[in-house]
Amino acid sequence: MGVSRLMDLLADSREVIRNDGVLLLQQLTKSNAAIQKIVAFENAFERLLDIITEEGNSDGGIVVEDCLLLLQNLLKNNNSNQNFFKEGSYIQRMKPWFEVGDDNCGWSAQKVTNLHLMLQLVRVLVSPTNPPGATSSCQKAMFHCGLLQQLCTILMATGVPADILTETINTVSEVIRGCQMNQDYFASVNAPSNPPRPAIVVLLMSMVNERQPFVLRCAVLYCFQCFLYKNQKGQGEIVSTLLPSTIDATGNSVSAGQLLCGGLFSTDSLSNWCAAVALAHALQENATLKEQLLRVQLATSIGNPPVSLLQQCTNILSQGSKVQTRVGLLMLLCTWLSNCSIAVTHFLHNPANIPFLTGQIAENLGEEEQLVQGLCALLLGISIYYNDNSLENYRKEKLKQLIEKRIGRENFIEKLGFISKHELYSRAAQKPQPSFSIPDHMMFDHEFTKLVKELEGVISKAIYKSSEEDKKEEEVKKTLEQHDNIVTHYKKVIREQDQELEELKQRINTLTSQNEQLQATVTQQVSQIQQHKDQYNLLKVQLGKDTQHHNSHSDTFQMNGIQMEEVSKLREELEEWKNKHELLQGQLREKDAVIEKLKSSQLEMGTTEQSSQTSKSGGLEHNNDLQKELEMLRTQIQLQSAEISKLQIENQKLQVMTPNTSADPALGDSGAAAANNSEVEGRLEQEIKELKSKVKALCEEKESLKQHLDSSSSTVAILQDEKSKLQQEVAESKKEQDDLLVLLADQDQKLSALKIKLKDLGVPVEDEDDIESGDQGDEDEDGDEEEQD
Repeated sequence: MGVSRLMDLLADSREVIRNDGVLLLQQLTKSNAAIQKIVAFENAFERLLDIITEEGNSDGGIVVEDCLLLLQNLLKNNNSNQNFFKEGSYIQRMKPWFEVGDDNCGWSAQKVTNLHLMLQLVRVLVSPTNPPGATSSCQKAMFHCGLLQQLCTILMATGVPADILTETINTVSEVIRGCQMNQDYFASVNAPSNPPRPAIVVLLMSMVNERQPFVLRCAVLYCFQCFLYKNQKGQGEIVSTLLPSTIDATGNSVSAGQLLCGGLFSTDSLSNWCAAVALAHALQENATLKEQLLRVQLATSIGNPPVSLLQQCTNILSQGSKVQTRVGLLMLLCTWLSNCSIAVTHFLHNPANIPFLTGQIAENLGEEEQLVQGLCALLLGISIYYNDNSLENYRKEKLKQLIEKRIGRENFIEKLGFISKHELYSRAAQKPQPSFSIPDHMMFDHEFTKLVKELEGVISKAIYKSSEEDKKEEEVKKTLEQHDNIVTHYKKVIREQDQELEELKQRINTLTSQNEQLQATVTQQVSQIQQHKDQYNLLKVQLGKDTQHHNSHSDTFQMNGIQMEEVSKLREELEEWKNKHELLQGQLREKDAVIEKLKSSQLEMGTTEQSSQTSKSGGLEHNNDLQKELEMLRTQIQLQSAEISKLQIENQKLQVMTPNTSADPALGDSGAAAANNSEVEGRLEQEIKELKSKVKALCEEKESLKQHLDSSSSTVAILQDEKSKLQQEVAESKKEQDDLLVLLADQDQKLSALKIKLKDLGVPVEDEDDIESGDQGDEDEDGDEEEQD
């Protein structure tokens, strides 16, 4: 209740009361997580951000500073409030704080203080000590709202004060640390120069420049480390700038690799150390790049052949340079050779390296040199532990004998322990950011302290192991590697099968959707066919009604079994008989004319009796023949006339059936009847033709729909067969995957048994759960030591 009343003071219109309320809440929220949570959930973030906006953001006065300090109290080391701040979309409201103009000269001291506190507030949200999930979500939110882009703008701007620039570099470092999306964006940022250069190159130029402030160089190194943290893509890009195939032959641009090599071999010991640590981070947990870096060749001087980067590092070590330089080079070599047998072989191939290391370890030097001796012991231990015995003169057993003769095992272990006992080692192990008061204290890197912690114990045990134990360990390692390869193979097979299953599932889904579409199409076509059938039946019914209508008025030309076709046939026969009748009438007229001619010629001829008798006898014979023929013709004509009469009677009956038949009872008026018949027949024939054309069109459409339905049905059947095949394949793949999982479980059991056997033999074997719990314990220990500081 009291906190709620205090929160009301932040909304008071009187500025004096409001400002005093902010100061009071500052004191109450220091180191009190309970009050911090209550204040946060009383809408403190909203009110404080409103006050900062009203006061002019970074251009505001002391009130903005007080609000920022209160926000830091609420968010620092308080995961609940940080999550509430992120989910409340308050990160987006921080972007206007970092909007700077082109003219950055003459910043007031209050503005510098405000902006410094704003950058620290951003770092509180993405601190490496926060839970990884919370840090990652805040990093993504800062990228999506444009806050990272705004910070990079300040990073590349001119006229920004040095302390603000340094804090901005540190802030950008933690915003991109371990976030691939932010790291990719940072790699694409270019400085506003002519020609444009990548921001990474510009920052590295500042790091290897001894005239730059010490804190700025430390910030650049931290930024480079954060850029490469869990970023194999970025590591590959940095190492590729050193390889012979990618070096710019024109010399127009300076690459990151060239800057690192230049800093590694410069006369400034701080540049040597920073470049060595930066290059070590480019190789961190990446065996492929460690092997590729062996290809790098350096031109030392004119006329001399080039030497490898590894050889040049050992040459500088043997020359006895400054302690800081040698420490940096030894850290680089230890990182490079660890977990890379090929690099160890290259290192041992130089006959001067092992004598140099044993000489450094065996000598009794001062306190300053003890750190170098410890790192030399670590490098020699790595050369033994990761030795694949490919060189006969530098096998593991011979190197152990060399240590026993020249150094002594106890002395070697004691020198190795100098590293972890050093004060600067403990300080570097606390947090990732390099924080040193003076340049001479820059000796250890945070990631290197993790490597020392990992290797110190295994190297100590490896020194005391006998040759038989080494052989057993090698056999166990080979067996483990074989099992690991088998497990990796099965995992790969399972992964491939999972991908195939996903592809088959997608294909099944696609075919299912296609099947559904085809089913819908078939259903639609069936409905259309049904509609066409209904329309066809309707037309058929209408046609029947029209036929009935014609029957009611004209008896439809169907009487006593006589159809329309019979009518036309009878009409054709009638015409044929008429033609025959006319032909016979013409022949009859010709015969009559012949008879009349003969009669007249018979009357005229009568002069002589003999001639008359002769002519008469001949004429009578001819006349008899003609009479017979005439009788036959008359009989045919009578028959044809009877037939014609019969046809005319039938025609009259048909004319009576038609609606246009005249009421005249006369049977001989065939012209009018024929005209009426032709008119009715024409009209009916036209209607029948139209109906036939419609029926024909409907039949064709029905046939086409039937064909389409048949093709769709066949397609559906094919798809169903394919679906069943795919389901069968999926079932077989699942069965095969189950078999592989059983095999994988057997391999895991064998692996566990081998690990137990290794532990019985005294070989340290750490489980993944132990490693994770160890890392978590280290982080907790680092956090506790940080709070004590």
